[in-house]
Amino acid sequence: MADIVLTNVHKAYGHVVAVKDINLAIRDREFVVLVGPSGCGKSTTLRMIAGLEEVSAGTIAIGGQIVNHLQPKDRDVAMVFQNYALYRHMSVRDNLAFGLRNRRVPAAEIAAAISRAARILSIEPLLDRRPHQLSGGQQQRVALGRCIVRNPKVFLFDEPLSNLDAQLRAQMRLELNELRLRVPTTSIFVTHDQTEAMTLGDRIVVMKDGVVQQVGTPLELYRKPANRFVASFIGSPSMNFINVDVKADGDHFALARQGWQFSLPGRRFPDLGSRVGRSVCVGVRPQHIRLGPPRNGNEIALQGTVMVTEQLGDEQLLAVRLGDSEIRIAGVDPDLSLSTGSKIEAAVAADHLHFFDELDEKH
Repeated sequence: MADIVLTNVHKAYGHVVAVKDINLAIRDREFVVLVGPSGCGKSTTLRMIAGLEEVSAGTIAIGGQIVNHLQPKDRDVAMVFQNYALYRHMSVRDNLAFGLRNRRVPAAEIAAAISRAARILSIEPLLDRRPHQLSGGQQQRVALGRCIVRNPKVFLFDEPLSNLDAQLRAQMRLELNELRLRVPTTSIFVTHDQTEAMTLGDRIVVMKDGVVQQVGTPLELYRKPANRFVASFIGSPSMNFINVDVKADGDHFALARQGWQFSLPGRRFPDLGSRVGRSVCVGVRPQHIRLGPPRNGNEIALQGTVMVTEQLGDEQLLAVRLGDSEIRIAGVDPDLSLSTGSKIEAAVAADHLHFFDELDEKH
């Protein structure tokens, strides 16, 4: 078994806390993505698992064994770095063999491992080339191959796609997903790109300021974000947020903001009862807003002014002024002509509303 368990893992550099009391259990053969903005502690967490950073407090266990005091070479993990870390003066074949030769693996086993990895990654024609003769995507495959030949308990990926262009990143995401089927190994993948997190992860760990904000499957994070930060970070375009005042109105709650007023039944939204008399943040994803008037009693009307249109070919994105707030609407017919300043009517189903308090985020 190669499950990974982090228990109250803490990392501080003097008075600066980089990672604060992380508790996380990763199952055998699970692919988990750590995602968050720069400086949130995701790479530091990965490096502590690899043994490249010491743990200030807490324990890390791999396969049931606490590894806090083990050297990186003794943890049986393989890491793919952002810059690939290939030896420029060696051929691809020698790069793949380097780690195995250091472990004094017999030559026949090394040759078999290289052949297998090259076949899995389709790099057989590249084995006699040097890294400078390879494209970015080919170098990435070689870096992955160096991990595969080791046959480790755990794969660790530290933003391995960030140096590639957008088209090649999309291709490599597909190849990584295919690789998971051929080489099912417990994996942790660090990225700041929520698209990579959503497409690759069995589960996603969202971090901010060294603190885990939420752990869940991609759909759980998209549909039920734990707080405003997770809601804004997961999903593209980002979720719209509007602060409204909540008042009790019989068996309904009245929510109002300049330019937007609506009511919700108390029996369907009981959590609003604790927010009566104060402000609450309403979140709604751009994909859940449609142009046109409400079609039934479950939909809420929006009326605004078009500020900017963004033509994407298969759809338009609209930036719309709603009172003193601004929202975005996605999925608009690309052939629909809307000029700046034109008035529009839109609607959103009440089921697609999210409610957040300003103090929801974990610190």
